[in-house]
Amino acid sequence: MSKVVLITGGSSGIGKSIGEYLTEKGFVVYGTSRNPEKFSSFKTFKLIPLDVTDVVSINNAVATIVAQEGKLDVLINNAGVGITGPIEETPSEEIHKAFKTNLYGPIDVMKTVLPVMRNQKSGLIINVTSIAGYMGLPYRGIYSATKGAFELVTEALRMETKDFGIKITNVAPGDFATNIASGRYHAPVLENSPYKKPYGFSLEMMNEHVSDGGDPKEMAKAVLEIINTPNPRIHYKVGAFLQKFSVALKRILPDKVYEKMLLNHYKL
Repeated sequence: MSKVVLITGGSSGIGKSIGEYLTEKGFVVYGTSRNPEKFSSFKTFKLIPLDVTDVVSINNAVATIVAQEGKLDVLINNAGVGITGPIEETPSEEIHKAFKTNLYGPIDVMKTVLPVMRNQKSGLIINVTSIAGYMGLPYRGIYSATKGAFELVTEALRMETKDFGIKITNVAPGDFATNIASGRYHAPVLENSPYKKPYGFSLEMMNEHVSDGGDPKEMAKAVLEIINTPNPRIHYKVGAFLQKFSVALKRILPDKVYEKMLLNHYKL
């Protein structure tokens, strides 16, 4: 029987690429969107409503899949939002919104899926985090924090669920050519701000990195490889060599040396 996969945030970007690739490989794929009616021409795989910040919506989506398929083999926790800005000038409500979408919501999705998988005595959860979650990046500090926290939650949950036949892992992408930049919350570059010049420059650099990013199909191939791995590792990283290498450097370099390296990279 084909494995049944749920991908949150499956209507565009990395989620859509993963869904298309897994469908090609014979999986039964359910992607999600807060407003699937906006994608009436979407035909590659099933798109159902799910808002990760709404527990009722999560419960309904999972119940729909289990009712139709009788099981749920793989959850790909991919939904998320970008956020940039000087922390001092980022509105608190936007910070809370980012944590709600990137951390609290995905936790609620896992809490809904875990009883199903425990009852099956099998299942795989792949949490899509970010290489940015391994370091506090200037003007992306809130985003880094949401993804870093998600990595740690995954580490803990793996140990808590080890006796249930459920596998849980993180996959951290670097920069890929998707529409994430257009959907980010950007704190405005304020005319009288002390951060105006460095933040404005950093924002341009971030957008360039996304535009010049790799093909999101790389992520799809990595996800398939994880699904086919009997005992997945705790952490996977997918992206350009230098992005992955930056994580390794953080482990071995003194803190101030690493900080200096980031400052030089961002020309701060």
